[in-house]
Amino acid sequence: MTTTHQPATDLGHLLHKHPDRAQSFTTSSGVAHVFYPKATNEECTVALLLEVDPIALVRGPGSTLTQYVNDRPYAAGSLLTVALGSVFRTAMNGRSDSYPELAATPIPLVIRIPALPHRLADRLFTPLGWTVETTGHGDSRFGDVTLTGTVRLSDALKHLYVLLPVLDGGKHYWVAADEVDKLLKAGDGWLAAHPDKELITTRYLARKRPLITSALERLADVDEVEPEELDNALAEPKISLAAQRKEAVVKALKDAGAKRVLDLGCGGGALLRALVNEPEFTEIHGVDVSAKALQEAARKLHLDRMGERQRERITLRQSALTYADTELAGYDAAVLMEVVEHVDPSRLPALEHSVFAVARPATVLVTTPNVEYNVLFDTLPEGQLRHSDHRFEWTRQEFQDWAGGVAERRGYAVRFVPIGPEDAERGAPTQMAVFSSKDVN
Repeated sequence: MTTTHQPATDLGHLLHKHPDRAQSFTTSSGVAHVFYPKATNEECTVALLLEVDPIALVRGPGSTLTQYVNDRPYAAGSLLTVALGSVFRTAMNGRSDSYPELAATPIPLVIRIPALPHRLADRLFTPLGWTVETTGHGDSRFGDVTLTGTVRLSDALKHLYVLLPVLDGGKHYWVAADEVDKLLKAGDGWLAAHPDKELITTRYLARKRPLITSALERLADVDEVEPEELDNALAEPKISLAAQRKEAVVKALKDAGAKRVLDLGCGGGALLRALVNEPEFTEIHGVDVSAKALQEAARKLHLDRMGERQRERITLRQSALTYADTELAGYDAAVLMEVVEHVDPSRLPALEHSVFAVARPATVLVTTPNVEYNVLFDTLPEGQLRHSDHRFEWTRQEFQDWAGGVAERRGYAVRFVPIGPEDAERGAPTQMAVFSSKDVN
């Protein structure tokens, strides 16, 4: 952090840390060092360096870190904010017995954070009066971020205290009810008026709905927000994307007149449970390579307690989708719901052969994420896929190219259906291809 306020060395008085001495402080995650690379009347820079003890961090209570080697010790996030709040607590509270007027006065500040998850940095800091400049670190989600503004020192420290873990998207310790008080104290005077206060609150409180509700209600009292506005902010989506996806699949199956349906890659049975509730589907066959997933599907379907007539409609079978299985031939329809992205690209031709040549149902439904939409998910780090097991995620054009090639090679027609809220530029979050065999009149 640098200031050009004259005399600049007054920064040391505000921070209660003398520019002529390097000091070290023990924190819960390691040792924090405070020193001044430059201290003149014209310009003064203070640095906070956190030396993390990775073993103590992993062994600490409530830690969400499960291994010694990770990116947290090298990037700004909750580890740094704990040190910030500990080392500069008095300055963050705006107290300065020697310079009370200066503590209450906005001063020119430049804050540089060398490694920060920066995707939301401009969106979160700009409304607070900061100019944000970012230099990316290659394909990493981290960037070198510089904040420039004329701000009270206490406010600057509070902005960092709240927004660094918000940008990181997680904390290294258990988030409990006392975090609401910490958030509201550090957000006093600015959070209630921030245009993204719901996003900030949600991410700071680790998406714990009761805590978020409490925090936003208290912020609403501060900001005199109309109750209906608060209700809108707190409301859960009327229907989740997963539910919209199942609804779209069931509708497409009904439109195709399917009675006997394959759920290929059924996993724990999310779609199977929806299909069982629809009497039109007289035979439902769930297929997965994982025996554990099939056991979970059987448990969630309550097969052991299901009536005999219902139970006769359902078959669960262990089989790999990249191997030809003639037992799967002759069905009206097959569904691959969020499955293809889990298959190595080199194995897609084998999947194509087993589904479209060997099983060859009259209708095939394939849903998959639209990677173009990922940047609109506030909680998804830039460049990261939606699931750790995804081998790839396609753009709309890439999906259409693949599906169009399959249809041409295998004698199907294909059309595309968007699922979920559509963005004018990036499309819908889920894309579905509906294949119809040309052999069926």
